[in-house]
Amino acid sequence: MSSRHRRGIARWGFCWFLWGFWRIGAACPTSCTCSVSRISCTDRVAGLSAFPVLQSDFENIEEIYIANQDRFYTITDNELKFYSNLRNLTVTDTQLASIAPNAFVNNPKLHYLNLKDNQLPALSWRTFHNLNLSHLILTGNLLRCSCENMWIRQWQGAESDNQDLRCVEEEGGTKLLSQSTPPDCVPPTVTISPSNITQMAGSDVTVTCRASGAPVPKLMWNTSILVTASEEDISDLQSRLILSNLSYLDNGHELTCSAENIAGLNEASVVLNIQFAAIILQLMDPTSDHHWCIPFSVAGNPKPQLQWLHDGEPVPDHDYIWTQIHDSTNHEYHGCLHMQTPTHLNNGQYTLLARNAYGEDQKTVSAVFMDPIVDEFGECLKPFVAP
Repeated sequence: MSSRHRRGIARWGFCWFLWGFWRIGAACPTSCTCSVSRISCTDRVAGLSAFPVLQSDFENIEEIYIANQDRFYTITDNELKFYSNLRNLTVTDTQLASIAPNAFVNNPKLHYLNLKDNQLPALSWRTFHNLNLSHLILTGNLLRCSCENMWIRQWQGAESDNQDLRCVEEEGGTKLLSQSTPPDCVPPTVTISPSNITQMAGSDVTVTCRASGAPVPKLMWNTSILVTASEEDISDLQSRLILSNLSYLDNGHELTCSAENIAGLNEASVVLNIQFAAIILQLMDPTSDHHWCIPFSVAGNPKPQLQWLHDGEPVPDHDYIWTQIHDSTNHEYHGCLHMQTPTHLNNGQYTLLARNAYGEDQKTVSAVFMDPIVDEFGECLKPFVAP
């Protein structure tokens, strides 16, 4: 490649680089500066009253920094919905006084949140429940010494003292948040009984969830993933979940009961261990890849034992024919009967037997690996085997 050609390529690359920054700059609000992955808004004169809105490239933004804004009062449910890759967010020295419960629902990667020196009187734990934050900085806000803020003390632990995190009492004085004890304010506790559920498919079971806390917590079961029919019976601090005709498809699923009040959330879970007879879900025709494979899928709890028959005769595993499970879930097992270089002698009917303590199942598939080789008299020739 000539030096002139290389200079031309370099010049075009530089132009593309400048064009990319021009696009970002053209879309950037007048009160902010923007780069490929960062937005910074610190101009008090131009000012912001809401989060900056770019014309495009939302998904590339990983950090937003907002400071010194006198007209910035709230973070609503929808303002950050386009910033799906946001990791670091700073909103400091503004008039921010409220954050909507679903403000960060579209920002699962957010791990650093600095809300220092704002006007926040209260924060709901629901706003942060689904975030995996490593840093939450709240110093310099007018937090109330109220029950709704007690989750912060519990969530941050000793870190709340390290931040000198203080709250304002009704009388107007301040104290460390960690030393605040509002009356009738106890985060929920929750237990489930029985703690172990092992039942046969088709049976019924009742699971009880008990909670404590003040104010009285609300109890909820997560049954959205269940195939089994369920009914709830709720009274005061207790909820009974009645499961009817347990489906084997729910084996391994977690039943979760949650209790929440203004002070926080707690959960307890129990795993469904549903026993059922072995079932062959699929037995398919042979396929050829690196080896020949007769694919199958079986289910059962306990795990089924497998056996193969070739034209009614057992097929033991050895170096040239073997059974292998390639994938499994809580109750399903997917694999192959592998065969290395099968001949016409391996043609025939293959039957899969699956059994466990509660029953058995079988299915049969036809396999033709090679047309028979016959001599001049029409007799099948056996393959040569070296001595």
